[in-house]
Amino acid sequence: MQYNRFASLYDMFMDNVDYDMWASYIASFLKPGVRVLECGCGTGEISIRLSRLGFEVIGSDISDDMLSVASEKARGLGLRIPLLHMDMRNFDFPKPFDAIISPCDCVNYLTSISEVEGFFKSVFASLKSGGVFIFDISSQYKLSKILGMNTFSDSRRDAVYVWKNNYDEESRLIEMQLEFFTKAAVSKAGKPLYERFGERHIQRAHSQEELCALLNRIGLSIIGVYADFSNKAPGETTERIQFITKKSE
Repeated sequence: MQYNRFASLYDMFMDNVDYDMWASYIASFLKPGVRVLECGCGTGEISIRLSRLGFEVIGSDISDDMLSVASEKARGLGLRIPLLHMDMRNFDFPKPFDAIISPCDCVNYLTSISEVEGFFKSVFASLKSGGVFIFDISSQYKLSKILGMNTFSDSRRDAVYVWKNNYDEESRLIEMQLEFFTKAAVSKAGKPLYERFGERHIQRAHSQEELCALLNRIGLSIIGVYADFSNKAPGETTERIQFITKKSE
């Protein structure tokens, strides 16, 4: 199961992400105060910031554990952000949105083009005419060359993780095996005792060309495709690719 027990540790290990910049980047493509659906909101960092910027935000995620963290966080800040358990591969809303966003690799977790097509069709059906759809992906360069067959680790005061990757060139799938060690107790000798659990994540390295072709076919016109958090075109070593699109009027 993805983002199950990991949800409680996610923010601790992601504390180097500049969510203020990320939310501001997304907001720069939106009209003030519009109604926004975030698909794959995780622990709510982007939804919370967009809400504070004056947008009417609804967050959604397939992980109940992530939604639980997001809900507690929003309540603690005095924010009313509806949070929905939802599968982004197939959804529908009776009242369409002005904008739909899906940041932070969510589309990479759709591991086939048919799944991506289901998501894009749901977005199209749930957007107002002229509505904006914004999403990003980790590039094929990042998944194959930077993450690739590598192993990473991070150690904090009360938790440690080891992250092993296996990238397959033919399928363009990367399997990520994460092992977590969380401080559970202290031994009689005064040494910390750790509890171990793991999660397996799989992402696909979608190409810019196939995604753009699919967007156009569905009727989501491409406003821009940008490198990282800029207005520049992606290059060979771009790690994150932003897609800014609009539903045809």
